[in-house]
Amino acid sequence: MPEIVELNVGGVHYTTTLNTLLQDKSTLLHELFAGPEGRDTLAKDSKGRYFLDRDGVLFRYILDFLRDKALQLPEGFRERQRLQREAEHFKLTAMLDCIRGDRDARPPGCITIGYRGSFQFGKDGLADVKFRKLSRILVCGRVAQCREVFGDTLNESRDPDHGGPDRYTSRFFLKHCFIEQAFDNLHDHGYRMAGSCGSGTAGSAAEPKPGVDTEENRWNHYNEFVFIRD
Repeated sequence: MPEIVELNVGGVHYTTTLNTLLQDKSTLLHELFAGPEGRDTLAKDSKGRYFLDRDGVLFRYILDFLRDKALQLPEGFRERQRLQREAEHFKLTAMLDCIRGDRDARPPGCITIGYRGSFQFGKDGLADVKFRKLSRILVCGRVAQCREVFGDTLNESRDPDHGGPDRYTSRFFLKHCFIEQAFDNLHDHGYRMAGSCGSGTAGSAAEPKPGVDTEENRWNHYNEFVFIRD
């Protein structure tokens, strides 16, 4: 068996050493590459690379863990459950412990998301209709946890109190207006929705302020969503 091993994992090509693949004797990779009886069970692609029918993108984290004995994931990593399945398939017990330990170490907390929205209409309410119009997504909660969840997408410019990260704030908002992206961020960090509430549409016959579209003003509403992490 050559010291340098060429792999094709789900269509993604990797070059690594045999020593890396054999780092942990309890893993499936050790079973496959430690001797000819394991390697003979593997198919090869047209270039002679050993083929593994798994998630090729996530396999990079498998190799990184075998090399460094540590779990290093990028900020905002959103494939934790899929990576856990890959670690289970390759029988990487130590990596599974790191994934679960990282999840269990996160402190409990509560974050509230709010937004004021309307419906945007084209000319005469007929053309170029945009289903939803959000002006701003508000974020309320403990500062440290809001930063953990939203990272660089969090705008702190309206928060006048620059105290420690354990304080609470209701003045953060997001740099984007995609409510589903905010929900994904919360879900990826272990939060679940515990409740929500919303106002009815304005529906007022009162004359709107100058420059405000009458139809949009009629559909103004406010919603809040409470997320908790146990």
